[in-house]
Amino acid sequence: MMIRRLLIAALLSAPLAACQTAQQPVASANDDAAWYVGSIPDQPHNIPLVDRRRMDAKYARQTVEYKGSEKPGSIVVDIDERMLYLVQPEGKAIRYGVGVGKQGFSWRGVASVGRKGVWPAWSPTKTMIGIKPDLPRHMEAGLDNPLGARALYLHQNGRDTLFRIHGTNEPWSIGEQVSSGCVRMLNEDVADLYERVPVGTTVYVKRNGRYRV
Repeated sequence: MMIRRLLIAALLSAPLAACQTAQQPVASANDDAAWYVGSIPDQPHNIPLVDRRRMDAKYARQTVEYKGSEKPGSIVVDIDERMLYLVQPEGKAIRYGVGVGKQGFSWRGVASVGRKGVWPAWSPTKTMIGIKPDLPRHMEAGLDNPLGARALYLHQNGRDTLFRIHGTNEPWSIGEQVSSGCVRMLNEDVADLYERVPVGTTVYVKRNGRYRV
């Protein structure tokens, strides 16, 4: 992690994951650095800007036609598609590519954004620690933090579900099924979504075309 921090910090000084990866692809520190092409000014850390040429173009943020029945302003996560939709008026949606939970970890249902966090701290759940006992028990905000630059905390009936929509320091995981259950986005994408949605926004997370369990 320290090597990654130093490499990304060096990139960010140039002009211009609740959720840990369940199984991370093999990648060297040089591979990490190659994913970034600059930064977006932000506080207290600049947001690393990913080289989109390294990603499938379908995962780029874009406005698309949307035929679902959810109301404008709703968030819809399609686990199977690895896409998040922010529903807009007149049959449109802003679509973002996402990474989702590894098989057996994904959650589905209807929730709401209970709170929002800027460069949030992270603590693994008991389940994560049971799987990976060497995980840190707490991590402050920063470039190494698995929650990235922003987090939307999903609540049901006033209680935290422990599932999040959040940024990631592993951009290669977008479009993959690798996390411990949360929905992860590129940091620049989750920062964009964060500004568009208020606390209380309804979030539908569906698999196999359904979000009702």
